[in-house]
Amino acid sequence: MPPINKTRSHNVVPGTDVDLTRLRIALTVFFALDGFVFAGWVVRIPAIKEQVDASAGALGIALLGVSAGAVVTMTLTGRLCRRYGSHPVTVACAVLLSLSVALPPLTHSVAALTAVLFVFGAAYGSINVAFNSAAVDLVTALRRPIMPSFHAAFSLGGMVGAGVGGLVAGSLSPTWHLLGLTFVGLVVTFFAGRVLLRIAPPAAPETTGRDHRPRRLDRRTRGLVAVFGLIALCTAYGEGAMADWGALHLEQDLGASPGLAAVGYSCFALAMTLGRLTGSALLQRLGRTRTVVLGGATAAVGMLLGALTPITWLALLGFAVTGLGLANLFPVAIERAGALAGPSGVATASTLGYGGMLLGPPAIGFMAEWFSLPTALTSVAVLAAVAAVIGLATRRATSPHTETS
Repeated sequence: MPPINKTRSHNVVPGTDVDLTRLRIALTVFFALDGFVFAGWVVRIPAIKEQVDASAGALGIALLGVSAGAVVTMTLTGRLCRRYGSHPVTVACAVLLSLSVALPPLTHSVAALTAVLFVFGAAYGSINVAFNSAAVDLVTALRRPIMPSFHAAFSLGGMVGAGVGGLVAGSLSPTWHLLGLTFVGLVVTFFAGRVLLRIAPPAAPETTGRDHRPRRLDRRTRGLVAVFGLIALCTAYGEGAMADWGALHLEQDLGASPGLAAVGYSCFALAMTLGRLTGSALLQRLGRTRTVVLGGATAAVGMLLGALTPITWLALLGFAVTGLGLANLFPVAIERAGALAGPSGVATASTLGYGGMLLGPPAIGFMAEWFSLPTALTSVAVLAAVAAVIGLATRRATSPHTETS
């Protein structure tokens, strides 16, 4: 039997715990690499802005290139994953991400920066769809709720990338720093990618040997995928709002120093990372529905505290509670969409989620103009509560191969 398998395919079909463990480690590395590379780029944005002599408005337009590239390519990536498999697409996108992160320092105009950021965003959005699709396959095969652990790796990678970027910013130019990220990315992709290319995506235990994903999705399934995408949108809206407006709220409305204001987002991000690190255990104990409902409710309470309290340390506490509550909503939404519709479901939910991150900051800005920034930030609490309600309403929604679970 082994010789027959070798003649049929160069890929190893994961049938042992060792294969699945190796696959999990490789995917975790790719999630961490994605966060590391993206954070490394983010910390050099001020230097790139000065290099291309961009105004704040022009820089905002250029940065939209990242979002536009991601949104445009996510659906296409879902189709590529269905045709070629999520593992080779993940490796190809990792190579593109590693190469494209070195391009921004080579530009000398806003137009050129926008163009290369579109390419970078396309790679970033594509790899997110590809490795989330691969992670959904692994979660299904293992029958264990490990999705949050992958997203925790992304968060940890981002924290390391931002920390390293801050350390080298004073001694390395953006060109050499981002070229260093390219080198690291390609080396990591070479080693982790070999594992992905050798081990085929696992199938659900009870559906091994037959296609468990429908070629055409019925209207109910498409609707459920969109609903799970809405949960991702509500979560990403909060992440984008906190990243862009949290520090300003602390400094402008509560009179915090710039240094203390910067701690606000750190509290949020650290709590989110800790929440994802413990997310698998939480999902095993509470289940997906209770985790989403409890997380959404916790985030809503935390954001109301963070936005409306006049006391700085209570606002910091509120930000941390918000991050803890939002931590596992996005991973669960992506997993459930992928379980229902495969890579196409991941692509749809990811696109909606990314739309939430795009929508959040400008929506907060408009509402701050009309009302006030504290009032505008309460919209994060409202959407977190909406996510909790959606989680409760979709508690009986299951994928075709998990209906009995």
